[in-house]
Amino acid sequence: MRYVAVRLVVTVLLMLGVTVVTFTLTNLVPADPVQAALGEQAAANPEIVAKFRAEQGLDQPIPMQYLRYVGNIFQGDLGTSVQSHQPVAKELAAAFPATIELALAAIVFSAIVGIGLGLWAALKRRTLVDQVIRVVSLIGLSWPTFWLALVAYYLFFFLLGILPGSGRLEPASIPPPQVTGMYTIDALLAGDLWTFWDALRHLILPASVLALYTIGLLTRFSRSAVLEVMDMEYVKAARAKGLPRRTVIFGYILRGAFVPILTVLGLAFGSLLSGTVLVEQVYSWHGLGQYSFAAATKLDLPAIMGVGLIVGIVYIGLNFVVDLLYGVVDPRVRVV
Repeated sequence: MRYVAVRLVVTVLLMLGVTVVTFTLTNLVPADPVQAALGEQAAANPEIVAKFRAEQGLDQPIPMQYLRYVGNIFQGDLGTSVQSHQPVAKELAAAFPATIELALAAIVFSAIVGIGLGLWAALKRRTLVDQVIRVVSLIGLSWPTFWLALVAYYLFFFLLGILPGSGRLEPASIPPPQVTGMYTIDALLAGDLWTFWDALRHLILPASVLALYTIGLLTRFSRSAVLEVMDMEYVKAARAKGLPRRTVIFGYILRGAFVPILTVLGLAFGSLLSGTVLVEQVYSWHGLGQYSFAAATKLDLPAIMGVGLIVGIVYIGLNFVVDLLYGVVDPRVRVV
């Protein structure tokens, strides 16, 4: 319990730190939020400007503006979007599940392929298999995601026509009843296999493109972690006892290497969430990335602050979950 309590306190402090960073960076933007919100004509009227500043608390000192900002966050109020004049919290709630679905698919695919290839390369070190896997992982790390997204779109949608090119569903399809906001999961919960297959086909291409870099990263890191564990005494002792090879690999080697791999998985998932902007733009995936891109181009400061806050909280939440999983994988961590 002490282990969990300490991590929880640190997590709460970090989340407060995220609000400070988000608020500070947004206020450092060299632009006038009043003009962005009201437009040039209304911003030229001093009475309208004064009323707007009073309503938004912009006429108060910076510390008071921050306290108001944090107070609104605790009430679920992230402000009103300049673009749509809708609550930012409502728009983020609509966009976030799409990005989570995309990032989850990408991280699951990355974990299976990347850890599997890294383990295989380590077990076959200094062989042709090891060299090929290392070259492939390097290629995955080297390709720019935006370029790969365009190439994959042209190849698999335009040229071959085997996968959908944009959107989350076919234009004529009706989204499943919303439970999680993730179409694949909601379709399964509703027992609608046709919509599930439609959503899955639309998910394959952007998730694969997004996963390629993470696969390369996990492959190289998993290989190094497994090689380090393979030389430890307890692994040599397990082999000397005559334990089955499968038991040694999965019960000793992979479990011993999984703690550092978990760290990379957590960071990679957070990076996927914040790195979906270009992929979502290419594939018209109406999620957090596309929303943040539109907010940035329109200088929609409340929306930008909302996106930054959500991404920061997700990063911290993931680190908290990873810290808890450390104690599950390696009980010795709980005493630290």
